[in-house]
Amino acid sequence: MARYCFQLHVRPERMAEYAERHRAVWPEMQAALRDTGWRNYSLFLREDGLLIGYVEADDLAAAQAAMAETEVNARWQAEMAQFFTGLDGRGPDEGFALLTEVFHLDDERASA
Repeated sequence: MARYCFQLHVRPERMAEYAERHRAVWPEMQAALRDTGWRNYSLFLREDGLLIGYVEADDLAAAQAAMAETEVNARWQAEMAQFFTGLDGRGPDEGFALLTEVFHLDDERASA
């Protein structure tokens, strides 16, 4: 399964509320993520608003497309968009920047 890492920027003045919302992610949103192929999904928030996400998926583009078809995702993204900067009119699920993986310990062990 492929690993993906991405970044977004949460408005510093909204970080506490953003974190609070993620302590109670709707069960139907969690189910939709699982059902559309998102695995081992985590979010990390730095004190200046930098948000790093990590997810594993067989195909991230397919998982994103499947999520985009769900009603619960449309509701969630509409509520979450207000927390971010730099989206240029896109939703958070469309506006994140993917990071390039340059090292993974288990990959190094497998090639040794």
